Amino acid sequence: MGEDWYGAEQATFGDRLAGAREAAGLSQPELAERLGVRLETLQSWEDDAADPRANRLQMLAGMLSVSLMWLLTGQGEGLDAPPEAREEAETVRETVREIRAIRSVVEELDARLGRLERKLMAEGLE
Repeated sequence: MGEDWYGAEQATFGDRLAGAREAAGLSQPELAERLGVRLETLQSWEDDAADPRANRLQMLAGMLSVSLMWLLTGQGEGLDAPPEAREEAETVRETVREIRAIRSVVEELDARLGRLERKLMAEGLE
């Protein structure tokens, strides 16, 4: 994927937080409970309506397996793309592999047809 999905120009802190939470397989209520904050507080962080304190930032980074710098700026150890984009990319790769396999079979069948046609022509049975 050529894009920097979570870079400072493409995403906000809230975008990165939500993406990392989803990639970790956590719902908003689950993460809020683990952090010991109200659900509304976590939602306001993801909506960029409020910012967490430094101690919560460090906890978030650890719980979500991303670096603190990535959460703040999009640079460092974090996610390459949103979970949906990674799934879409894998689906596209699988489709391309299937197309190539089908193309290979079609080319083989075309070659067989060509050989049979030449054989018939050589025998004068057009």
